Amino acid sequence: MKVIVINGPNLNLLGQRDKDHYGVLTLESIEEILKKEFPDVEFSFYQSNVEGELINVIQAAEKQYDGLVINPGGYAHTSVAVKDALEECHIPKIEVHLSHLAKREEFRQTLITAKSCYGYISGFKENSYCAAVYLLKKLTATD
Repeated sequence: MKVIVINGPNLNLLGQRDKDHYGVLTLESIEEILKKEFPDVEFSFYQSNVEGELINVIQAAEKQYDGLVINPGGYAHTSVAVKDALEECHIPKIEVHLSHLAKREEFRQTLITAKSCYGYISGFKENSYCAAVYLLKKLTATD
């Protein structure tokens, strides 16, 4: 199984940001956890602060991967363009958020991009990513 993990704006600053919301780990640490937890999965990781670059990667994902995990960061609440790209990507997709969005500011309560994914996971810090990969494996399993 091949999975791409896409991270949006400011996630390159993990380890420096509010640890109560985002945890203490860096993005690289989360990547290592995923590789260790799921040695049978071939991962690709991508992070960008630029909306158009994220869209390009999403658009190309269907031809290369079996599943997609995305943490769109702040674009989750604002980007119709990322939502539309996800909608046109016809592989299983799960959105993740490190922080517990229901306990955050009002503007974070609207998730535009999650509507184009199979579902979303929020509030489990790095374990949000692990849960998403676990679910992708379940969704793509063949008997």
